[in-house]
Amino acid sequence: MDYLIVKWLHILSSTFLFGTGVGSAFYLFFVTLHRDVRAIAIVTRYVVIADWIFTATTAILQPVTGFYLLHIMGIPMSTHWVAVSLVLYAIAIACWLPVVRIQMRLRDLSQLAYRASVPLPAAYWKAFKWWVALGVPALFCFLAIFWLMVAKPA
Repeated sequence: MDYLIVKWLHILSSTFLFGTGVGSAFYLFFVTLHRDVRAIAIVTRYVVIADWIFTATTAILQPVTGFYLLHIMGIPMSTHWVAVSLVLYAIAIACWLPVVRIQMRLRDLSQLAYRASVPLPAAYWKAFKWWVALGVPALFCFLAIFWLMVAKPA
């Protein structure tokens, strides 16, 4: 019974982690390209909230449930697909941690621009480029992890 509950939590939390990340990235990316400062101020506010509620909690739950599943199933962490998954997860999280701070900066800069009725400042665009640059490798890391979890290649 523990196995099924923990596996369900692991799959559910991966869905929230990936879904929130992709959904937030989609909306923030395209609203920014639209350049509507009011819309950007609203979206960035909710992206930051979603990251704290969903991404932060599931980013912790994923390794906890994953390590427990490995323990229950007797799979060593040195197993190739597990080891590669762990490295990819570490890279993805290393990309995500600065992204959280960048998103808060994007939120704050867009709020200031909206309140002052001015266009987004250059600092917004610089931070946005870093946000994209860190988000792309994290996305591909998570896609590879999903493949490894399903295929479990030798």
